[in-house]
Amino acid sequence: MEQLVSTVRGVNVSYSITNKDAVETLLFLHGFTGSKKTWQPIIEQFPETVRCITVDLLGHGNTESPKDFKRYEMSEQLKDLHALIQTLNITSFSIVGYSMGGRVALAYALTYPEYVRKLVLESASPGLDIEADRLARIAADNQLAMRLESEGLSSFIDFWQDIPLFQSQKKLDEIKLQAIREERMQQTATGLGNSLKGMGTGRQPSYWSRLNELKMPVTIITGELDEKFKDIGKQMTKQIRNSQHLEVSEAGHAIHVENPVQFATIIMEQVLV
Repeated sequence: MEQLVSTVRGVNVSYSITNKDAVETLLFLHGFTGSKKTWQPIIEQFPETVRCITVDLLGHGNTESPKDFKRYEMSEQLKDLHALIQTLNITSFSIVGYSMGGRVALAYALTYPEYVRKLVLESASPGLDIEADRLARIAADNQLAMRLESEGLSSFIDFWQDIPLFQSQKKLDEIKLQAIREERMQQTATGLGNSLKGMGTGRQPSYWSRLNELKMPVTIITGELDEKFKDIGKQMTKQIRNSQHLEVSEAGHAIHVENPVQFATIIMEQVLV
């Protein structure tokens, strides 16, 4: 896997490419507190005929963390991602997005649909369509950002990995759990805090009313144990004409972490055809 850095709209963006001469291209977008490293066990299972691109989103991994939280807004993230795609001279690809990265993937597919061949959303949301819910989420994310800035990264990660959303990960072996924590600990308080304030679920536009615009095949993957996102996935499937909802048994929010073999198999069966 080739590790690369490109200056995109004034920010150094870190990304990696495998099998750079392959015709089929998959773009992977990680979740909050994650990085491009999270996709390595998945990518290792793909054939050499597939080019895989993983990107550290703004404020995560080895990509820069600007000090102005407005630079993290969804519209800015989309411009960054599209500029990177153009730099790489790629005109057709499929996107796999997890959680926060799934929100970016969905927004990108709605903004630049001519570039997206297929879309895979893992435990992702189109945002919040009720203003009161958006305002409440913005307030909650701002509080989280303040907690992160006041208590420091290590304390925040202790709290974050213990929230109900990730309870199913406690069944993983110690080596995997330590790898997840190490990935999270490689972040910065500035990057994570500004990500929460700039592109949290409440801050982004709601895309619920635009789901019917999607023309490409869409696969929505959720875990059996993740009730909230399982329900969201079912609702999204009803509104996207060319879509399917797949539920992975005995998995929670991060299916690609909890069951990487099955997750990779789904990608190969639904996207690489």
